[in-house]
Amino acid sequence: MDDVLDRVSPERAWAAVVAAIVAVFGVGSVVFPRTVYAEFVWHYFWGPVYADSEGASCVAWANGDRRLLGAEECRALANDPERLAELGPVAEPGYTVVSEIGYVVILLIALIGVIFLLKRLDIQRYRAGFYALFPFMLFGGALRVVEDANVAAIRAGVEQPISYPLNTLLISPLIYFTMFFFALAAVVTAVWLDRNGYVSGYEYPLAGIGTAALVACVGYLGMLAATKEYVYFYPLLPTVVLVGATLSAGLTWVLVQRYAPEVNRGTGLIGLVIIWGHAIDGVANVVGLDWAGELGVHYGDLGPKHPVNAGIVDITGAVLPASITQYTGTAWPFLLVKLVAAVFVVWIFDERIFEENPRYTIMLLITVLAVGLGPGTRDMLRATFGI
Repeated sequence: MDDVLDRVSPERAWAAVVAAIVAVFGVGSVVFPRTVYAEFVWHYFWGPVYADSEGASCVAWANGDRRLLGAEECRALANDPERLAELGPVAEPGYTVVSEIGYVVILLIALIGVIFLLKRLDIQRYRAGFYALFPFMLFGGALRVVEDANVAAIRAGVEQPISYPLNTLLISPLIYFTMFFFALAAVVTAVWLDRNGYVSGYEYPLAGIGTAALVACVGYLGMLAATKEYVYFYPLLPTVVLVGATLSAGLTWVLVQRYAPEVNRGTGLIGLVIIWGHAIDGVANVVGLDWAGELGVHYGDLGPKHPVNAGIVDITGAVLPASITQYTGTAWPFLLVKLVAAVFVVWIFDERIFEENPRYTIMLLITVLAVGLGPGTRDMLRATFGI
């Protein structure tokens, strides 16, 4: 047995695990369509994406007919057990605890695969690669807002610029796969240009590809704002978010440097970028949930879709009296949580971890930044364009 294990490479073991997972859910969905597919895969993963793509408050399985429902119908269905049993399961846009756990597992498996790929590509200058991928995280958030513009078109009663099923590639969590393969293609292209002597470092074309994609995406949103009645432009929103996030991250960084300099000895300036990225997410949530109206923005419901964020808002509203929350709002603790969590992550990645496995460490730090900066960029731009 030990000899067999010794002959199996880590890459083949990873591929076998991926194939086994796909086979289990693929075969299970065929053999047990109601239990495996409808009650699990569709209910927690595909159903929310489909409902989001059509701008529905929820969608009922309805024996495979996928009935789209409005807000009032969803509330009525939730209070009618017999009807719910007949049409269920019912999926709503957003995440659940089950789906978030599933996506974390998928993310970890994908990260391992990327590490194997980077090993084969023999990429060096890891810190340069981190900064080169920075525009891709902004692009990912902006690309998600393109789908928000699609939903705004539905609410306005006009045809979607990008219709189903193509628009599902822009909806969370499928957009993460879209971005993954786009970034992967960009990395391979950049490495090829570097290895063939066209550029002096792979990080330059890589950053250029990400920046060009970001500019094109924001430009598309700007074009919609200029030509469509259901897309607006509120320049004060990104100003407030960017200034607020920069001040929050800068103050946090100064405090860390003064009172706990050992926290960022491993990451260096990468740590500041990570704190700033998560500050963007925190400030964008606070502004979008509590202060958008005061800043002159009026658009559809921007309620928290993540259980953690929603839980923080609910707890704040329950603990603090209305006489206080009417001035402070209920989302501000989320910014504090994001800053503390970012500092904690920076502290974990000390010099020893960088020395032992720099490739793996940088990959994890890229992931940590992406899960903060991507959603934060989306929330900021969604409010900016009033969608």
